Amino acid sequence: MVAVQWGALATRTLFFASSHPRAVDNAAAYPKNAQDAAKALQGWYDRSTGLWKTTGWWNSANCLTVLGDLATADNAVGEAINIKDIFTTTFYNAQKTTVTATKTVDKVGKIVATYKYDNKNKQRRAQGFPKFLNNFFDDEGWWGLALVRGWDITHDVSLLDAAQHIFDDMAENGIDKTCGGGVWWSKDKQYKNAIANELFIALGASLANRAAHRKDSYIRQTIAVWNWFKASGMINEKGLINDGLKRTDKGCVNNGLQTWSYNQGVILGGLVELSKATGDKSFLAEAVNIANAALKALQDDKGIIREIDRCEPNCGDDGSQFKGIFVRNLAYLHQAAPHDHFRDAILKNADTIWAKNRNSKNQLGINWAGPAEAGKGPTAATHSSAMDVLVGALALSKK
Repeated sequence: MVAVQWGALATRTLFFASSHPRAVDNAAAYPKNAQDAAKALQGWYDRSTGLWKTTGWWNSANCLTVLGDLATADNAVGEAINIKDIFTTTFYNAQKTTVTATKTVDKVGKIVATYKYDNKNKQRRAQGFPKFLNNFFDDEGWWGLALVRGWDITHDVSLLDAAQHIFDDMAENGIDKTCGGGVWWSKDKQYKNAIANELFIALGASLANRAAHRKDSYIRQTIAVWNWFKASGMINEKGLINDGLKRTDKGCVNNGLQTWSYNQGVILGGLVELSKATGDKSFLAEAVNIANAALKALQDDKGIIREIDRCEPNCGDDGSQFKGIFVRNLAYLHQAAPHDHFRDAILKNADTIWAKNRNSKNQLGINWAGPAEAGKGPTAATHSSAMDVLVGALALSKK
């Protein structure tokens, strides 16, 4: 493990490097672009299941999250798309849909998920993932964050209660002393990885800001896992987060697997929420360091964000979602700790996506430099991932 010194110097760097708000050139276009993209996303939506066709269970949680972010950024667009109704429909129908899930990790650390849906059971007596709980703690975390965003725009306490129940399951059944702490990836308890722990941090800190009666408990649990995460070795000497840990005779060490873009992203949003919950701005400084390292690794020579292994257009069903998650959380960080290069990266990619990565149906593909039909063409995963960038641009244009 390489020790990264954050501390007071990082905090000072955060504020001296912060930007001053300035006009966004295409600000007038972003609401319509995001609304058109949301309409296109809903072309894949199946109201009977509350899920999006062409993609998986956890991806559907991210489809829901980007719609929640859109409604938060622009209420008028949210009303036009009827996003509150989508949250309600998905909340009641998705957890009643019969689903089975299997996941594997390939040799470079990419998670390959397979979900099977039984749409023939009209009675839906056998629920696949009631209360959005299944065998994988990362799946649970994605749905927990989506439900938090749903609470933000609907104020339906059922959504917040479900998000809290998800967090409790992750805390009670996912954390033990193996590798010194942290959340397991699955209930089979074979792998401790970055994403499950980042989601736990993001969800716990988000709940601390929304459930006052449990705020202290959420903060305590979240900080404990963040402190463990920093000490675990998963943050490498470049300031990037590798996929997870491997157990050796000498203890648990960084497994050296790929530094996927979403592993650099979720933690940013988690630290933003943790800073808000505690009033401690050093969490923002730590997030800025990770974001800076990630942008250096992910941007190509034209400023376009690509997956770390440059897999486009063949990143698989799961990898197709990753980049948008990074930019979504970069946008959260920019809102809390604005930096010119964060802003410029979000806007550059948003403008390029809309100009070069959009087909005649306003569907968005995996290669943000285009064309939209590269690889297997647009799916709900590639589209919602690119839409994260459009919504991020819309949000910062409102500042």
